[in-house]
Amino acid sequence: MKKQHLPEKICLVCEKPFTWRKKWEKNWVEVKYCSEKCRRNKKKQV
Repeated sequence: MKKQHLPEKICLVCEKPFTWRKKWEKNWVEVKYCSEKCRRNKKKQV
């Protein structure tokens, strides 16, 4: 699959789009944050 055709989501913290990664293959449905930094800062959401 080409990069331009990978699924995308919007990060709940920074609100930027991020694309599917191989390491998320088995739990893509559960992924909500684009990075560890955003995951750690999830309590700072407005």
